[in-house]
This record gives sequence, structure tokens and C-alpha cells, in this order.
Amino acid sequence: MAGQLRATHELHNRRLSRNVGLGIVLVLFVGLVYGLTIAKVGTDPNDELGAPWAQAQEKAAR
Repeated sequence: MAGQLRATHELHNRRLSRNVGLGIVLVLFVGLVYGLTIAKVGTDPNDELGAPWAQAQEKAAR
């Protein structure tokens, strides 16, 4: 019986394509969240790009 071929139904093909599409969307979402997390964690709040209001306060204090 192992050599017997089974015909796939059209429903299986549609379900597979939806699952692949959903998988791609989930991978892209996880990549986006990961990238944003790395960007947020990698930002130094004390540099000139991290906190522009801190520079204004620093200049006002002088």
C-alpha cells in the first residue's frame, strides 16, 4: 500500500497556499519586531541622535 498514490483535493491546495502566505507574513512580522528591538536597544539616549531635548536642556543650563 505504500506505493499507492493519493489524489490531492483542490481544498488541500488552497489550504497549503494560505498556510504558506500566513507563514511568510509571520516571518516578516517577527523580523520587523526584531529589527525595531535592535534599533531601540542599540540607541544611546545620551548621543546627539538619541535625545534631542537633552541637548536643548544642556544648552539652556550653560
